[in-house]
Amino acid sequence: MTLNYENEQEHVLPFDTEELALAVIDRVLDTEACPYEPEINLTLVDNEEIHRINREFRQIDRPTDVLSFPMIGFPAPADYSVLEEESSVQDCFNPESGELLLGDIVISVERAEEQAEEYGHSVKREIAFLIAHSMLHLLGYDHMEPGEAAVMEHKQEEVLQSLGITREV
Repeated sequence: MTLNYENEQEHVLPFDTEELALAVIDRVLDTEACPYEPEINLTLVDNEEIHRINREFRQIDRPTDVLSFPMIGFPAPADYSVLEEESSVQDCFNPESGELLLGDIVISVERAEEQAEEYGHSVKREIAFLIAHSMLHLLGYDHMEPGEAAVMEHKQEEVLQSLGITREV
């Protein structure tokens, strides 16, 4: 797996964010039985930058906690059969490494800190949650319908629990 990690914000976090991201991403990929080695981009930003990105790409004029930019249009969540179609294969894999290009995750550390305080848990738990949430989006999951939301919530909690990242952490 390749994680292209960039920290473009100034808040100092009391844990190794890159190490946390690798653990969460790996667990989501295992849980979702991803048969490929992936490449993911993760960027940490501040509220101002995520606001700009949200406005530019989603036409929503406010900051948010996390944005996901999937590279693959899965017909169903984690349905890797789409990658076996010849037309899809060339665009979905890095020609140099052969890794599956899953997409980009952008997290506002400021917003994650605000939400951690609001929900009464650690910033580490909040960032882990946002990474798990976004990884599920990269794999084709959504939460627009109540049933979809329930599935995502269960999967996110399962990943965090399996890593020992609880609301108390």
